Amino acid sequence: MRIRQHTDLAGLRAAGQAVAQTLVAMGEALEPGLSTAELDALGARLLAGFGACSAPQRDYRFPGTTCISINEEAAHGIPGPRCLAPGDIVNIDVSAELDGYYGDTGATFIVPPANPLHERLLAATEEALRAALAVARADAPLNEIGRAIETTAKAAGFTTLRDLGSHGVGRRLHEAPRFIANFYDPSDRRRLAEGLVITIEPFLSLGSEGCTTAADGWTLLSGEGNRSAQFEHTLVIRADGPELMTLP
Repeated sequence: MRIRQHTDLAGLRAAGQAVAQTLVAMGEALEPGLSTAELDALGARLLAGFGACSAPQRDYRFPGTTCISINEEAAHGIPGPRCLAPGDIVNIDVSAELDGYYGDTGATFIVPPANPLHERLLAATEEALRAALAVARADAPLNEIGRAIETTAKAAGFTTLRDLGSHGVGRRLHEAPRFIANFYDPSDRRRLAEGLVITIEPFLSLGSEGCTTAADGWTLLSGEGNRSAQFEHTLVIRADGPELMTLP
């Protein structure tokens, strides 16, 4: 999607705030013994309070309101009876539709106590997001996003999950440009345009570079014993830098 009029920006901001505030509240609710189904129910109540509906349910019939992925689960984890335990890494991805516009955001948390290595992984992933946002400007090569993410990951001693990436968003959850890589792809000649709406969501890993799909058909696994992290914003491309829609 590209911003064409003021009402587009207002709609994106409203959807962005719905998902951003829901993500914050879900992160604050994390504690040992809480099931992912209970956490998802909280997300469902909060989104409903905004008048928003779950994007993965609406667009893909996902069996949950939000995606909640724990430890070896990199993304698209289905909420259920699994209960959080001390030291778990928990990725929460919240995306929703509100009045025809979509917002998409995510963050990774650690249920205390935190392993120092896992803390470094999360910090590096947040830094990768900041680095990618810094190069996301109108007329810049789109692959500079992947270069910034991969450079940050390597400097910190981590890898990127190369089969997961960012994407266009706006009137649907996934739009053009499709698959913005989390690594530098010199063959990608696309450029960013003024008013383009995208997500940026680096996925960093302790060592894996790819995922397999679990038997449930949804959950993406990064390998036994591996851990990964993701942070995500929805943004509008501008000449002087991105305009974030999902800052709470």
